[in-house]
Amino acid sequence: MSKIIYIETSTALCSTALSIDGKIVSERKDAERRHASLTAPFVKEMLDEQGLKVKDCDAVCVSMGPGSYTGLRVGVSTAKGLCFGSGIPLLAISSLEVLVWQAAAHNLLPEGCKYVVPMIDARRMEVYTAVYTPDGRMISEIEPKIIDSGSYADLLDEGPVLFVGDGAAKCSSVILSPSAYFAQICPEASSMLVPAEKKLAASLFEDTAYFEPFYLKEFVPTVSKRKVL
Repeated sequence: MSKIIYIETSTALCSTALSIDGKIVSERKDAERRHASLTAPFVKEMLDEQGLKVKDCDAVCVSMGPGSYTGLRVGVSTAKGLCFGSGIPLLAISSLEVLVWQAAAHNLLPEGCKYVVPMIDARRMEVYTAVYTPDGRMISEIEPKIIDSGSYADLLDEGPVLFVGDGAAKCSSVILSPSAYFAQICPEASSMLVPAEKKLAASLFEDTAYFEPFYLKEFVPTVSKRKVL
């Protein structure tokens, strides 16, 4: 039986899950941006519930991004630590792909849906995004995109399009087509199950030592305006 630990920390939601033989048996979620303090304890709680140790599992699957710089660092660092400490391999799934599978699993797809456009909020009217088919096939490159009234007009002319993710709601006031549907959700670890099982079966593992999150854009730290000295 396959056993996989899942870690998703690309947005405000800190989410972990555990699957055994293709079924989610435990999960944890917290939306208070406490990724650094909760991710590792969440994993331990889930394993303890099932009487397992990390080394009993077949892989750790982590969301690779794009998303929050800090959140991704926490998730990937935790995943790599688990893999190094137990000698099990690392799997990685795009946070955008997670949203596509989550939309399907939660019955969010509108009838006749032609495309799914996952959106991770990148502040203002910018999102990290790509275009997928409803069955999870990516048909455009991942990119940072500024949304305006003409965005995705060609796709919307073909039929219903679902915009999903924590960046979707803010676009609903700009994309006004009747073919546009919106679902404001954060990616969850349990929605990594299907693509992770496929990667595990095909042994599509990451190089644990050299794997880095997919930030998409360089991290730009903010500088406090208050004088410290």
